[in-house]
Amino acid sequence: MMHSLKTLAVAFATTLLLAGVVRAQPTAQAKKDDFTRGELLYSKHCAACHSTQIHWRDKKAVKDWASLKAQVRRWQRIGSLSWSDDEIEQVARYLNASYYHYAAPRLG
Repeated sequence: MMHSLKTLAVAFATTLLLAGVVRAQPTAQAKKDDFTRGELLYSKHCAACHSTQIHWRDKKAVKDWASLKAQVRRWQRIGSLSWSDDEIEQVARYLNASYYHYAAPRLG
């Protein structure tokens, strides 16, 4: 009896831990919302000056994921936008998905 109670307690604790891990993973909707937010921020604050040509020109400053995020951070600072790190990430992910296609860290 004692052994089965202990097994049940361990199984229950494991289930709770796994439920927390699964819940912590971003959903497809959360990823879509991040992309949409990044697109909205870019469209509102950047697209007027940055045509699509700036993203594929030969002398582009962006060469990889890290430089893409650095350029988003740089230009939002120049524009006095005061974006959060999360907003910078969202805009960088939007640009990466739309134009660059660099290997980027997974969300979550």
